[in-house]
Amino acid sequence: MITDITLGQYLPGTSVVHRLDPRTKLVLVLFYVIALFIINNIPAYILSGILIYLLIKASGIPLKFILKSIKPLYIFIIFTAILNIFMTDGTYIIKNSENWWFHPTWEGIYITIIMSLRLIYLVAGTSLLTYTTSPIVLTDGIESLLKPLQKLKFPAHELAMMMTIALRFIPTIIEETDKIMKAQSARGADFDTGGLIKKAKAMIPLLIPLFISAFRRADELALAMECRGYHGGEGRTKFKQLKYTKIDAFAFTLFTVCSVICVFVGMQNFSRIYDTVLGAFR
Repeated sequence: MITDITLGQYLPGTSVVHRLDPRTKLVLVLFYVIALFIINNIPAYILSGILIYLLIKASGIPLKFILKSIKPLYIFIIFTAILNIFMTDGTYIIKNSENWWFHPTWEGIYITIIMSLRLIYLVAGTSLLTYTTSPIVLTDGIESLLKPLQKLKFPAHELAMMMTIALRFIPTIIEETDKIMKAQSARGADFDTGGLIKKAKAMIPLLIPLFISAFRRADELALAMECRGYHGGEGRTKFKQLKYTKIDAFAFTLFTVCSVICVFVGMQNFSRIYDTVLGAFR
């Protein structure tokens, strides 16, 4: 499970998505996230799924990497599905189950599908951003977008640097956790058997060496940056300047139009269709 977390990893490539300006990708991801929380029906999520699939194909990222980033959500999705199916009022799936302590409903299944798709698409879209954008370029993009706030004494460069370093060190910490787990398993520790509480207790011995390793890496990074003359963003120049191109304008326009279409479909009322479908099961 630990090795399935791929957030923060970068996969080099030459696809059109890799070549997009990081500011364009950041803004489009923001639009995408907002659209996911606005739309609230299955037809809109089907369109969103087609859109994210086309983006994955255009990026050249293997689909297995996207599925791998979604895998850690399975337990959370199953848990929320059980809660929604059995605790949402509506049309009962099992007739005469009003007096039961649980009563699964069709509305609960519908909400479960909506929430599950929202989580999956959210992780897939944000993972695609980190897969196709290097940490350095991502830092420059975030800093450039936050630059207007510097007039209000907002530390745009420092914030962008912290966010990028955090993303960059997620794979490193995951790898370190995996090494510690294998070392302790070789000494007799058991992380796989037992219930949920027992597994949680088995993870406690991982925290101390993991925190020590994380603090040591942070101290080494701070020392390395200081030795190289880093003292914040003031007066610094960039080796590679960010520039918008025609590809960015085309991608921004196309993706915005697709997002607007998804939002428009997502705001439509399909209650009559749903009532007809549910009526067939009554």
